Amino acid sequence: MQAVSKQHIVAKQWIAAFLVGAISLLAFIVLGHTPVIRALGMAAAISGVTLILQRFGLMFAVIGGLALAFSPAFWSQTGGEDTKLAVLVAITLLIALVVTGLFIWIGKVTEQGLVAGVIVFAVLFWVLVGTPRSLRVTTLLNTWLLYLLMDVIFTSNPRPDAVETVSPGRQHTLGLLVLLLTGVLNDPLFVVLVPALLVGLYLSKLHLPRWYWAIMLVVIAVGIRGFILQYVATGWLAESAASLQAAGIQIPYIVGDGWREASRWIYLINLVRNQFTDIGVLLGIIGLARMSRWYPTLGTTTLIAYGSYVLFGLVYFGKDSSVLLLPMIVIHVIWMTYGIYTLGQWLQKSLANRSEASWLAAGAFTLLPLVLLGRIAGVL
Repeated sequence: MQAVSKQHIVAKQWIAAFLVGAISLLAFIVLGHTPVIRALGMAAAISGVTLILQRFGLMFAVIGGLALAFSPAFWSQTGGEDTKLAVLVAITLLIALVVTGLFIWIGKVTEQGLVAGVIVFAVLFWVLVGTPRSLRVTTLLNTWLLYLLMDVIFTSNPRPDAVETVSPGRQHTLGLLVLLLTGVLNDPLFVVLVPALLVGLYLSKLHLPRWYWAIMLVVIAVGIRGFILQYVATGWLAESAASLQAAGIQIPYIVGDGWREASRWIYLINLVRNQFTDIGVLLGIIGLARMSRWYPTLGTTTLIAYGSYVLFGLVYFGKDSSVLLLPMIVIHVIWMTYGIYTLGQWLQKSLANRSEASWLAAGAFTLLPLVLLGRIAGVL
């Protein structure tokens, strides 16, 4: 009975993730006029976020996934035309899905099948695509790396009141390594996630072989080198951030003292506010606070990842910063969803454990993606 129950839960999680992905896909194509292949990649990222949020309840996961899909920063990726790159990415993704399906069908192992699919996608991507610097691919890989990392953390570091812990399988750690490699090859900015990845692995107390760390160090070195070549120009590094900000100059490079400029902090705060309103910002803060209490390792890891992208956003002066900072927005969605989830739990306990209270919180949370979608459709 336990095995059947577990399979039933996993099936519900995947159905919800595919449902949110399908709704997002339809919106990207119909409202965003996005080519099908590009829309599929974006929808896959939304499905990944929905799977992450499943830990906080099915309703909240669906709503949180749709809120990310309709957020201005994520929606800015819609439109464009299909290219040879998009076709190659679609082919690799299709092959990876087939491998995942075979694992699930033959071995009845959903988690291993998922990781096997990720590895196949990463290897084929490396061979067929190379280094395209695709922002959509970066978002997709970032999302699924966060999914695997958080699964490792949840598995090895459950709530403090949990009875026992379970060690993550090799498919998790291998999947993280391959995703990191693929992400760095696609865009060296992916290396910004490395501090959070290292901290998450360390706090999860995993016993990894030396060859694993050796390969990871090589990947990190390649990423740092690519990051410097792409985003650091000596002519702009020493420029005054205040002068550039006052003149309205935007350049795709890092300005060293950008973190000291107050307007840069205001820009980042407004970036999050423009996605999810002031209420969304408050929910994110509540979510981080509660996560740090009940899932301290997860709270620490996500905070480091968020802070890394905040630092990059402070010093990077490019026009595309809002899209490059999408991983930061994804993490805020995780915090925000956990924040509303904890409020629902509090309401439920306050009202004599009535389950309707949780639905009340979910109903209020539903307003966020509806408002965002209304703005996209031009009715709000």
